[in-house]
Amino acid sequence: MLQRFALLAGLVLLSAAVSKAAGDWPEFRGPTGQGLATTTRPPQEWSNTRNVAWKQLIPGSGWSSPALKDGRVFLTSAVGGDSGSTMSLHALCLDEGSGKILWDIEVFGGAQATRIHTKNSHASPTPLVAEGRIYVHFGHQGTACLDLDGKVIWRQASLNYPPVHGSGGSPILAGDALVFSCDGGSDPFVVALEKSTGKVLWKTKRETTAKKTFSFSTPLLITVNGRPQVISAGSGAVCAFDPKSGREIWRARYGEGYSVVPRPVFGHGLLFIATGFDQPTVIAVRADGKGDVTDTHIVWTLKKGAPNTPSLLLVGEELYMVSDGGIASCVDAKTGRVHWQERIGGNYSASPIYADGRIYFQNEEGTGVVLKAGREFEKLASNALDERTLASYAVADGALFIRAEKHLYKVTAAESARAQAPATNPARALR
Repeated sequence: MLQRFALLAGLVLLSAAVSKAAGDWPEFRGPTGQGLATTTRPPQEWSNTRNVAWKQLIPGSGWSSPALKDGRVFLTSAVGGDSGSTMSLHALCLDEGSGKILWDIEVFGGAQATRIHTKNSHASPTPLVAEGRIYVHFGHQGTACLDLDGKVIWRQASLNYPPVHGSGGSPILAGDALVFSCDGGSDPFVVALEKSTGKVLWKTKRETTAKKTFSFSTPLLITVNGRPQVISAGSGAVCAFDPKSGREIWRARYGEGYSVVPRPVFGHGLLFIATGFDQPTVIAVRADGKGDVTDTHIVWTLKKGAPNTPSLLLVGEELYMVSDGGIASCVDAKTGRVHWQERIGGNYSASPIYADGRIYFQNEEGTGVVLKAGREFEKLASNALDERTLASYAVADGALFIRAEKHLYKVTAAESARAQAPATNPARALR
């Protein structure tokens, strides 16, 4: 009884925190970093011609997801960038209502283009917007902070490392620290910058026995027993770090997993991690350990249907996922027991979201697949944009923002404009 009360209380607090920023999606995977949009009604159906509020051509190329704050949309882009040539790395701001580009600023000029994976870009990390500042990250090319008018406040380009396939992981804020992972071809590390100046606060070497050290995961900030932890999944292991000092608190090993892309998710005292290539596995790890907890804190593992690229999605006691090849799954978060696994069509890189009792998946071919959230499989819609899509959704005010290969789309439904109240009781929806 006490455990149930604590769970419901935690969900109500989570929902309250999200509702304070109902019109914002300020970082990769939204206000909680875990893909939950509990206070808005995005459309269930759309197409190239249906429920598209606007469609804006984006200069250059990039797979960073949109970030939303106070009626503005923020993206990054790379102009130029054939392997071996120079390129210009940009930050952009669009008006959320019209799609008009308000400003387009070169952040790093004359950057040397390195070889990247065919599913990557030179502008893949998602911007982070907080306290009147925009933080943009281009992996080994550099990191910068801008104000909301596009003025560059600081640049940090001293953290060099050998990239493999380009960059992918996005930064997070942990107090006064901007934290991100630098998992290149050798000597991987996790680093924190002072958010006001860009100076290095700490830099911690990632100790790993993995033969391939490159990975692309975005960290997650959690709190365990009243103390914050930065969770960063890399090749061979997931580690928890003290956000103030960079000291490693605990680690769980998973052998030769590498090229880890999915961002961790957290709930019920468990972290849910997808371990990367070559044999993807989902593991659930208790987050209250110290030192090497591989033999003591891994609660369950699941291999069938595990993703290489899309992040996981935790809604109440159900954990949702989609493999790169299009097998969607719903499993019991506490035990790993599979409720259902179904093929939903297409190939997947984007991370799913939850909104209004539905699970949204976006495949690489441009089709958004909508399922009913729950322990029984029910497909609600399949929505084609006919443009390649690898970036994850942003969600706000009854609209989905979808970055495709050339355009940014805002899709919405007529009833969304009339209904601004929460779609469902958040605590009930997440039970």
